[in-house]
Amino acid sequence: MLATVTSAGVYGIDAVLVEVEVDVGKGVPRFVIVGLPDAAVKESLDRVTTSLRNSGYPFKSGRLVVNLAPADLRKEGPSFDLPIAVGMLIATQQILCMNLEEYLIVGELALDGRVRSVKGCLPMAIEAKEQGLRGIILSKDNAAEASVVTGLDVIPVETLVDAVGFLTGQAPIEPRRTDVRKLFQQSLSSYDLNFSEVKGQDHAKRALTVAAAGGHNTLMIGPPGAGKTMLAQRLPSVLPLLSLEESLETTKVHSVAGLLGPTDSLVATRPFRAPHHTVSDAGLVGGGTYPRPGEVSLSHNGVLFLDEFPEFNRHTLEVLRQPLEDGTVTIARAKMSTKFPARIMLVAAMNPCPCGYYGDPRRECRCSPGQIQRYMSRISGPLLDRIDIHIEVPAPPYRELRSDLPSVSSDEIREQVMAARRLQEERFAGDAIFTNANMPSRLIKQHCRLTNEAESILKQAMTSLALSARAYTKILKVGRTIADLDGNQKLQAPHIAEAIQLRRLDRGGLI
Repeated sequence: MLATVTSAGVYGIDAVLVEVEVDVGKGVPRFVIVGLPDAAVKESLDRVTTSLRNSGYPFKSGRLVVNLAPADLRKEGPSFDLPIAVGMLIATQQILCMNLEEYLIVGELALDGRVRSVKGCLPMAIEAKEQGLRGIILSKDNAAEASVVTGLDVIPVETLVDAVGFLTGQAPIEPRRTDVRKLFQQSLSSYDLNFSEVKGQDHAKRALTVAAAGGHNTLMIGPPGAGKTMLAQRLPSVLPLLSLEESLETTKVHSVAGLLGPTDSLVATRPFRAPHHTVSDAGLVGGGTYPRPGEVSLSHNGVLFLDEFPEFNRHTLEVLRQPLEDGTVTIARAKMSTKFPARIMLVAAMNPCPCGYYGDPRRECRCSPGQIQRYMSRISGPLLDRIDIHIEVPAPPYRELRSDLPSVSSDEIREQVMAARRLQEERFAGDAIFTNANMPSRLIKQHCRLTNEAESILKQAMTSLALSARAYTKILKVGRTIADLDGNQKLQAPHIAEAIQLRRLDRGGLI
């Protein structure tokens, strides 16, 4: 007899419906799964048959064929265990299900019949709703993330017996429901880290305020222990709060990566990711035989922090160029191409030289000019061109560390950032642009009008510092953000002067 159960597979951060067709017949015992299954899917037959037996459902040996359609899409992971088990029970006429076609079923089976969680249940639930299905049956550990999809019955089950009882109508299960907007507001808790904890470094705080206001990528250069990591960790606390749409999109990425716990429904705070400098290309931007999101995509709508910037593999850093430019990561394989979102703020930190103390008035640098040049050359020019702001972060003096004077808090900085962001939303309404950092060339002339004095300062800087055309564009964008923070329509001389000061490497590098 033939049975068909609806399930789903994840491709990128989206899901696709998969029909699980199970045919059981007489003949020589033979178990086959077709439809481009990976190793985990092929192994599911052993898990399913053992789980059925231990759950009290005898399975007589015979010819068993499982087809996963569409057959030209790669199927991976153990999420098809539960639908295959249900299909086998129907095909052997052990159960008669009610309204089976109205539900999407996913879940991994343990050998004792328990239903385990799987990755990507949020995009699966979204796809189920878009396809007009009534509900989704899954592990209770996945119910929290799936229940944020309104208008869909989320049926949490602990065991195969629970799933069968629900489908046959013998053991009704109350759908898991969540008030998404109420949950989202409750999850928008304050950050544990605050800029008020950072002593001194007023110049760096100002630079990060500008970066947050305009969405600018930033590079901090300073000796060990100057506070670069401390500053970067607090940057998400001054960014605008996530909107519900951004939260759902970010949660989809984390769901596909398997980073959501049993009680996690939404990622409601901006992500902060800080991978080690030994990270691989695939670990940073995503990839693998079956593409998975990397650190860049896990930082979507948040901050990607790269400490010890020159210590990263040069090729690994070069793969960042396309995501920084496009806001997406495209991973191409022979038979498929997958896109992951990657709209991030890049914040990098580095020492000024191999020993770390070049320019430090208190410690002697032991590096030669050649060593410093080679150290700096580990970061390519094209990548540096995609970083809008680069500043020095010197070690704070003792008097600042011991000072009791109140320091500006994250809440105060966020108010300035939000005011500047509102101006940008009005300015770019209808252009699908969110911040000044994303402003294309066609809009720069329109929105970056200079006063005569500002024009004179920029012309002098271009001539005396031999700045490139890209540096010119970056200065205008950063200057536009500084003017927004001041609430000015035109870019005035102080705005351009500060923007030039925030381009440290354009002003002759470090040596």
